[in-house]
Amino acid sequence: MAKFILPVNLKTEPRPVKQKPNASQPGLEPIKPLLSRKKKPVLKLMAYLSVFGVIVFAAFSSRVIMSDQSSTSWLARLPIIRELKHLAESADKKLKGEENDRTNILLLGMGGKNHEGSYLTDTIILASLQPSTKKVSLVSLPRDLVVPMENMGWKKINSVNAFAEMNTPGSGGLAVSQALADLSGQPVDYYVRVDFTAFVNIIDRLGGVEIDVERAFDDYRYPILGRESAEPYESRFEHLHFEQGAQIMDGAAALKYARSRHAAGPEGSDFARTKRQQKIIQAVKDKLLSSQIVFDPALIADIFQELKENISTNLKIWEMYKLWQIGKEIDSQQIITKVVDNSPNGLLIDSISDQGAYVLTPRSGDFAEIQYFIANIFTDAPLADKSKVISEHASVEVRNGTWINGLASQVALDLEKFGFRVVRIGNSNRQNFQKTVIYDLTYGEKSEALEVLRSKTEANVSPDLPEWLMTDINADVSGQEKPVQPDFILVLGQEADMTKSGKENPDD
Repeated sequence: MAKFILPVNLKTEPRPVKQKPNASQPGLEPIKPLLSRKKKPVLKLMAYLSVFGVIVFAAFSSRVIMSDQSSTSWLARLPIIRELKHLAESADKKLKGEENDRTNILLLGMGGKNHEGSYLTDTIILASLQPSTKKVSLVSLPRDLVVPMENMGWKKINSVNAFAEMNTPGSGGLAVSQALADLSGQPVDYYVRVDFTAFVNIIDRLGGVEIDVERAFDDYRYPILGRESAEPYESRFEHLHFEQGAQIMDGAAALKYARSRHAAGPEGSDFARTKRQQKIIQAVKDKLLSSQIVFDPALIADIFQELKENISTNLKIWEMYKLWQIGKEIDSQQIITKVVDNSPNGLLIDSISDQGAYVLTPRSGDFAEIQYFIANIFTDAPLADKSKVISEHASVEVRNGTWINGLASQVALDLEKFGFRVVRIGNSNRQNFQKTVIYDLTYGEKSEALEVLRSKTEANVSPDLPEWLMTDINADVSGQEKPVQPDFILVLGQEADMTKSGKENPDD
């Protein structure tokens, strides 16, 4: 597995955070770590709709063709539809990556013309399809994550597209694909890039979409386009209000409904925002497949033009169609959504450049942890074991008792799939452990979860904490108001190296 070592001293003392520069300036300098963990939002909707719009349109076009075999069908005479019909009949064609049971598609969303930093990709999602299981994963990466760029050093990942477009127009999608392939350790087979204009215009061309708003909510801090630097500061935002109940939304309203993230109450959560995005996607799909749209040649021509002007992809028509054929059988429960973030147990940490730019870097100093996380996104634990752990609400603290970089994070990612709540991850002061040890702080009260943990790690079990470990823990939690006490403390030994023991897949 390739590793890319960051030019960062992770032990450097933090310094005060400087004001974040204008996001449209892509250049960065060498970086230093911070202690603060400010979450950065990731906009997902544009990327979802980019793939969705193209594939759904191919699907409903093919449906009309199959139902109307007349040679005089106006739709069948379109060159793009004739190509679709011909290629769709070639069942032996395979998508890239399909032979390895994994097709990776990079989804990019950018502001586009009339937006500040028009070519900066604020939405970056690696979508992966596993045809054998009909599973899909969506892994979101923050725009401020730094990556290496050839002859340019380390830059924010959202600037890769902009730099490529400056040098060679039309090359941005491929450039970001290569950067993400290097970062993730996964080949990026396809890319789809879309801007806000396509989202708004397509919904407007459809005459709006009907959305059933589950709860009324207000957002007093929705950013106004073009007023990002306006004074006074409060003039940069508008007040959004959505009433409860079914209503027709035009493109602008639908975009605000999907992007709002500062609402008071439950609608301000990421979970609520994701549900709103899913509602809009479903509404667009239903409208596109409605009979009045399918048999409206002028409207279909408008949508084709919108896709042509605002969506860039290396997917061929037959590949879009085949993705639809596979995707339409995928149940929503089979979609895995994850975010690579800077949460307390996240894989990233906050940093600043020497010039004060806010950036995110891998906490381990390289991309090995992120690569392991993405490579194993489709693995899962046996349901019987998972139910035991969840029923006992078991928590664990994972400590690396070896010199193997990133081992604690890899094991923690696996344990979360078994239902364990990982409360802390860190290094042990003693790193000469050969055998993994579990310190049971429940004294046998959570025996089923303990057995799952012991079986998974092949560890020895001890009911008592050694004095040196108590000292380490007290030092780690000093200053915390309410430190969480885990049920188990897992100190990893050499035998726990998952990359060398053939234990990469929990369900094997």
